[in-house]
Amino acid sequence: MSIMKDNRQSAAQQGEIPQDSNTVTTSGQGSESLHAPAITLRGLKVRIGDAELLHGVDLDIVRGETTAIVGESGSGKSLTAKALAGLLPRYARVQGSYSLLGEMVDLAGGERAWRALRGGSIVWLPQDPFSSLDPLHTCGVQIAAGMRHIPRTQRRERVAALLTDVGLDASIADRYPHELSGGMRQRVAIAAALAPKPQVLIADEPTTALDAQMQSGVLDLLGRLRDERQLTLVLITHDLALAAERADHVAVFRDGRVVEAGSCDDIIKHPRTAYTRELLAAHAGIGETGQTEHGSVVVRAEHLVKRFAGAARPAVDDVSLDVHAGEILGLVGASGSGKSTVARCLVDLERPDSGDVRYADGKGGTTGWSMHVAQLVFQNPYQSLNPTMTVRQTLAEALRAAGEQADDAHIRRLLDVVGLETEYLNRKPGTLSGGQCQRVAIARALAPKPKLLVADEAVTALDANVQRHVLETLLSLRKHTDLAILFISHDLDTVRRIADRIAVMVDGRIIEEGVTAEVMDHPKHEYTRKLIASVPQELSFDVLPPLDVANAAGTTGAADADAAANDTATDTATDTDDDTDDAAIDTSVNRARHTPATDPTNAEEPR
Repeated sequence: MSIMKDNRQSAAQQGEIPQDSNTVTTSGQGSESLHAPAITLRGLKVRIGDAELLHGVDLDIVRGETTAIVGESGSGKSLTAKALAGLLPRYARVQGSYSLLGEMVDLAGGERAWRALRGGSIVWLPQDPFSSLDPLHTCGVQIAAGMRHIPRTQRRERVAALLTDVGLDASIADRYPHELSGGMRQRVAIAAALAPKPQVLIADEPTTALDAQMQSGVLDLLGRLRDERQLTLVLITHDLALAAERADHVAVFRDGRVVEAGSCDDIIKHPRTAYTRELLAAHAGIGETGQTEHGSVVVRAEHLVKRFAGAARPAVDDVSLDVHAGEILGLVGASGSGKSTVARCLVDLERPDSGDVRYADGKGGTTGWSMHVAQLVFQNPYQSLNPTMTVRQTLAEALRAAGEQADDAHIRRLLDVVGLETEYLNRKPGTLSGGQCQRVAIARALAPKPKLLVADEAVTALDANVQRHVLETLLSLRKHTDLAILFISHDLDTVRRIADRIAVMVDGRIIEEGVTAEVMDHPKHEYTRKLIASVPQELSFDVLPPLDVANAAGTTGAADADAAANDTATDTATDTDDDTDDAAIDTSVNRARHTPATDPTNAEEPR
C-alpha cells in the first residue's frame, strides 16, 4: 500500500478524516462531499479554432486529498488541468464556472489576474523536468524565483530547506539541471513548485519518464508533502494502476468529457463504463508468456565492455547474454544502468571495447551483424520516423534497403503483421497516434526479415491501453514467426507481462537472470527485490479476461482505430507469395482491416 493511502487511512482511523467521502463528481454522479471542495468546476468548455476540445467538464476536488484525472492521450485531462491553472493558450476560448478555494475565478481572465493566483493558490508541476528547468541557471536560482514575497537575504536558507524537504542535499542549489539524474531533476521541480507555498498542486504525469524506483520515490514524496502541508493534490496520469494506489478519488476522461468519477475503490472495483473496464483490462495479463521451450541461439554476446570518455565507470561491464529463436528476453534496470548501450552494441550502432557479439548464420556457424539478423525499434517513433514521408514511402524505403521488392503486396503484408489497415499507407507520422506510429516502426524493422528484434523502451511513452496492443503485436510475432525479441525497459511490470526470461542490470552489469516467474517470485538480489517492491500492485477486478494473443491484431485494429477517421474497415484480398518467410509473416496474425472499428470506446486518439 502506498504512503498516500497509508497516511489517509491512519488519519481516518483516528477520526480525523472520513474514509468513504466520494466527492469527485460529474453531472448526476457521486455523493455530497463531507469536506469543503478546493475546486468546483462546472460546464468547462474549451474551443481552439473551430474544434471544441472539452465538452462541459464538471469536477469537485476535495481539499487536502488526492484526485487522479485519468485517461489516454488526447482525452482532455491535461487541457482541463491547464484551464484550472490558467495556462491555456491565449487563442483558446473558454466557458464555464470555476471556484478555487471558495473564490470565483474568471476562466477567461487576463494574464495579470491569473498570475496573482498561480503560486499563491495553485501551482503546476510539468511532466518533463528535462524541459521545465532552465539549463542556463542553477537549481537554487530557479527554486528562489517563486519566492517573490521573501527577502533576498532569506531566500538561500529557504531554498536549502526546500531541497531538504524533497530529499536532496542543500548543495544541489549550486548545480545545474544537466548535472542531475531524472529523479533528482523532478525533485528540484517539486521544490520549485512548493516555493510560493501553494494550496493546490497539479502534477501532470510527474513520473512518466522515470524508472520504477524513482517513480515510487517521487510519488511517496508528493504524498508526504501533501499530508505535511495540507496540500490538495491533483494527479494527471494515463496509468490507472498508479491512480489506484495513490489517489483517494478518480475522474476518468474520454474525448473531452468525464465519463466516470467517484471514489478510487468504487471506480476500480465497480467500473460503470466500457471504457473504464478497457483501461482496467490493459493492466491484466495479455496471454501466454513465460514459455520455457525455445529454438536455437540466435545471438550470443560474451563479456561485452563499453566505456565512454569522461565516465567514472564503464557503461557496460562484462555483460554476457543470449537470446533464442521464439524467445522474449526482458532486459530491465534503472535509467543509466547500461541497457540501451547493450542494445546498440547488439545492432552495431556501438562497437564494444572488448567482448564479442555473434549471430547464428542458419548453417550451423556464426556471423556478425547485418540488417538481416537484427533490427532496433527505438523508444520514440515520432523521432525515429521521417515526418515528411508517408507510411508507404517509409516501408518501401526499408524494403529496398533490404534488397526486397518494394511493391504494394510486400508493403501491405508488413502492415498486416502489425495490425494496421491499408488506409494508413498515405498518411504521415504526424497524423497517426503514438501506438500506430510505433507499429509502423516495428513494421519497418521487420522489412529485412531479421532473426532478432531489439525493442528499446518501445512502449514506455504509450498509454496503458495502447501499450497493451503493441505488446500483443510482439507476442503474435514471436508465436507465429519464431522471432527472437530482446525487450528493454525500466518498467518491471511491463517486462513481467511479456518476457519469458528476465535479466536485471545495475551499473553496467547483469546481476540476476532467470525465468520470469522465478525472478519475480523468488528474487535473489536485493536490488531486484527493491525493483519488484516499487511496482504498483496489480489491480483486482472482475471485468474482462486476458485477450487472446492469437487474435491480437484483430483486437488491436479495433482498439487502435483512428478517432478522426472512424471508418469501417473493408475486406481486402491478400496477395500471396511463394517466399516461405513472407508466408509465415503473412499468416502470423488476423488481418486488422477485416475487423470493423465500430466501438467508439476502442478508438485511440490521433496525435
